[in-house]
Amino acid sequence: MGNFRSRPKGDYIQNTNWQELYVLTEHWKSDLLFYKDDLKFLHKLLQRYFIWITKEENLDAVRNLGQGILGDSKTCNDLLSKIKEHLSHLANIMDEPFKNDAHEFRTEHEELEDHISQFIKGVRENRKKVFTLTEHVLDSEHLEHLLQR
Repeated sequence: MGNFRSRPKGDYIQNTNWQELYVLTEHWKSDLLFYKDDLKFLHKLLQRYFIWITKEENLDAVRNLGQGILGDSKTCNDLLSKIKEHLSHLANIMDEPFKNDAHEFRTEHEELEDHISQFIKGVRENRKKVFTLTEHVLDSEHLEHLLQR
C-alpha cells in the first residue's frame, strides 16, 4: 500500500522510450488534477462544519487538519508546475536528442515520481483523517442535523 508509483518495477525509466515516458507523465498530471479537486472538496468539508464546533479540542483538530490540507494543496500546485516543466524538458529531448542529457532527464523523472508518490501517500492519510475527524465532530458536537440539508 505504501508504493504509489505508476511504472513497472526495475529499470523501466532508464530503458523505455520517450513516448511512454510522455504518457506516464500525462497520467501523473491527470492524477494530480484529480487530487487538486479532491483537496478542494476536503477543505470545503472541514469549513462547512468548522463554524458549528463549540469544543476547543475539536476546533484545534479541525484547524490543524485544515492546515495539512492547505499544505497538500500547495504541494499539488508545485508538483503540477514541475510536471509542466518536465513535459517541456521531454519535448526538448524529443526535438533535439543530441543537445540534451537523456540520463539527467530520466533521473529527474524518477525523482519527480518519488515526490508524487509521497504526495499521494500524504493526501490519502489526510483524507482518512478528515473523514474520521468529521465523524468524531458530528458525534461529539451532536451536529447530525446538518446532514439533513
